[in-house]
Amino acid sequence: MPITKEMEAEILRLFHAEHWRENTIARQLNVHHATVRRALQRNGIKPERLHLRKSKADPYIDLIRSTLRKYPTITAKRIWEMARARGYSGAYDYFADIVGRYRQKPLEPFLRLRTLPGEQSQVDWGHFGTFKVGDAERRLLAFVMVLSWSRQIFLRFYPGDSTSYFVDGHAEAFKFFGGVPREILYDNLKSAVLERAGSAIRFNPKLLDLAGHYRFAPKPVAPARGNEKGRVERAIRYVRTSFFAARKWSDLNDLNKQALEWCLGTAAERLCPEDKKKTVGEAFSEEQNQLLPLPEYEYYTRESVPAKVGKTPYVRFDLNDYSVPPFVVGKSVMLIADLHTVTVTHEGSVVCEHQRCFDKGRQIEDAMHLEDVVEMKRAAKKHRSLDRLRHAAPSCKALLEATCLRGSSLGYVTRNLVHLLELYGASELEIAIKEALAKERTHFSDVQQILEHRRKSKGLLPPVHLTLPAHASALSAQFKPHSLANYDKLTNKSKGE
Repeated sequence: MPITKEMEAEILRLFHAEHWRENTIARQLNVHHATVRRALQRNGIKPERLHLRKSKADPYIDLIRSTLRKYPTITAKRIWEMARARGYSGAYDYFADIVGRYRQKPLEPFLRLRTLPGEQSQVDWGHFGTFKVGDAERRLLAFVMVLSWSRQIFLRFYPGDSTSYFVDGHAEAFKFFGGVPREILYDNLKSAVLERAGSAIRFNPKLLDLAGHYRFAPKPVAPARGNEKGRVERAIRYVRTSFFAARKWSDLNDLNKQALEWCLGTAAERLCPEDKKKTVGEAFSEEQNQLLPLPEYEYYTRESVPAKVGKTPYVRFDLNDYSVPPFVVGKSVMLIADLHTVTVTHEGSVVCEHQRCFDKGRQIEDAMHLEDVVEMKRAAKKHRSLDRLRHAAPSCKALLEATCLRGSSLGYVTRNLVHLLELYGASELEIAIKEALAKERTHFSDVQQILEHRRKSKGLLPPVHLTLPAHASALSAQFKPHSLANYDKLTNKSKGE
């Protein structure tokens, strides 16, 4: 594991000043003994100096080294038995650790792998830090697929490494190549391999579904076999130095547009490692004919997420709220998203569609949705007024039916009747409506005339409608009375003069 400069300095201090052994330092600093060993070796301390304290095994170091040179594969236990036969009385575990220090581990040779045209590609994610979108900080990852024979690169950036982005990267790469390689190699990344125990591998079901659609074979590389996917690792390094370094871009769409131009330009114009006489682009033109043909239908790569609309006409997706029509408030919907749009569906039908936002805490609204809410509020208010009238003056039902037959505005008549109800009260309104119906006078003004006539016949003044302030605080405002003592002083003063 990598260690900090402070940790390395502490290891050197404990080794030189306190004369601690390697395992003691590792145990006290809670790091692996190999980490301590590497830190010491980086600072010029050779393995034979890693045990400065005298040990029972010191006289047998030459035996260990000479035996290992002559028999490199001999076991530590056999050398320990040889040392015991020569008088060594120490424990085996410590002796085996010393043998391990002097045993030279041969480097494993790797063969350069060669593939046929159209046979194989390699895929991996490249991490490129983060980027800001408004108040949000998003991870920036590059999906990289490289054809193993021609070395043609496909590059596309995403705001994360989710499975939906991983699948979308494949579909976009196949469209870019105009075909599909027969097999694709993966590292043990979670987007491809969920679990692995030796040769037992559990692939991501979404990847298997993708492979079935495009007819390619997914193959994970063996652990610690860097040569098997070296092409894509070198391609990612090439992306960092040739494309991303000092690159200016406004948003993700702009970055991906530049990445596509780079794949077709700079990346395709370099010499092909398999044949220095041609460029990667020329080699790709030959390999393209050997790729599997694209299927008739494109693979569905958009992300689908179920959601529940709350009391307000908005649904939350990826840190932002998107407006929905009011008729789906309180209902379950399905959100379908890609890099550009967010679509809301309900019971299989599209409800609305918005441009996707990668900021956070934003409300992405459709003006029509808000207008629909206002209209529903108006309708609800109208229904509440009708209910109020029917309870206060049951005869208004017949009056309103006559209004509808006459073609007048029901809302206009309802508002005026409610106004009369507030001025004259429920009992007076009911009597006036009955009287108007009996005389076959069905306009609200007829009702108003009857109410005024009844009030005048009783010798009462016309009612006055008071308009109170709408603000709640104004209704309960309290005023502090001022003292009138100053006015008394003025009066007394004038009398004195």
